[in-house]
Amino acid sequence: MTLHRPAGTLADGRDPIRLTAEDAGWRYTGLRVIAVAPGETRTLSTGEYEAFVLPLAGSCVVRVDGIVLELAGRASVFDRVTDFAYVPRDAEAEISSAEGALLAMPMAKCTRRLVPKYGPAEDVPIEIRGAGRATRQVTNFGVPGVWEHADKLNACELITPDGNWSSYPPHKHDEASECEVVNEEIYYFRIAGRDGVTPSREGFGLHRIYTADGAVDENAAVRDGDVFLIPRGYHGPCVAAPGYPMYYLNVLAGPAPERSMAFCDDPAHAWVRDGWAGQPTDPRCPVTGPEGRSSWT
Repeated sequence: MTLHRPAGTLADGRDPIRLTAEDAGWRYTGLRVIAVAPGETRTLSTGEYEAFVLPLAGSCVVRVDGIVLELAGRASVFDRVTDFAYVPRDAEAEISSAEGALLAMPMAKCTRRLVPKYGPAEDVPIEIRGAGRATRQVTNFGVPGVWEHADKLNACELITPDGNWSSYPPHKHDEASECEVVNEEIYYFRIAGRDGVTPSREGFGLHRIYTADGAVDENAAVRDGDVFLIPRGYHGPCVAAPGYPMYYLNVLAGPAPERSMAFCDDPAHAWVRDGWAGQPTDPRCPVTGPEGRSSWT
């Protein structure tokens, strides 16, 4: 399985990403990133998948099952926390945008068909995780305990200020145990350019994945628009190079009867968490909120 999928390798026509579970070589998790031209309406069939509609840039209107969901969106993922929509399986969603939009659709194969639902930006919890140079923002829009309106799908966004580390300590979720559940995970990266807001291929970050037995051991430079698959093993850190803030969308789903994002740290590095208690958090976090960028910017 090829884990690192650079920008362009998953493109479907003018859409940057079309990744099904079958494409990934697993059973549940998928991702689409679609482009909607100004004034265009696109009709998408969800089939076996439930999905979120998450604006990356621009605004849109989602019509599904006779329900109209208006998403105000944002200028970029580094601009503000956005509202979103939940779209059920076996649905035909009409998505339109007056000025054009780029939208992510995290997806998971599921069995239950729920109703469409709107998620307002103002209700999305923002978590500051870690401390010191491991400080990052976690935007928990689609996680258990916050968003319960899903069958299998879990999703959240992270923003790592330039020079900081996230997804650290390294952790895994590839077996059912007292501390973890099995989840297939997708990382979708956006890297800001010199202005700290506009995504650009100029910058880069680093991502690591490995297994205890050494069968998987990859260290990759990731750039704007890249995707990384996590079928198993410890993953982290994700490192934002100085000068280039890093965003990634996490999409997770698995066989557990109840949605969960439980994980186990690599025992070799778990001790790092204890040191955060004595460190201040990076004042650059939170980077964004529903009202826009934080005052430090």
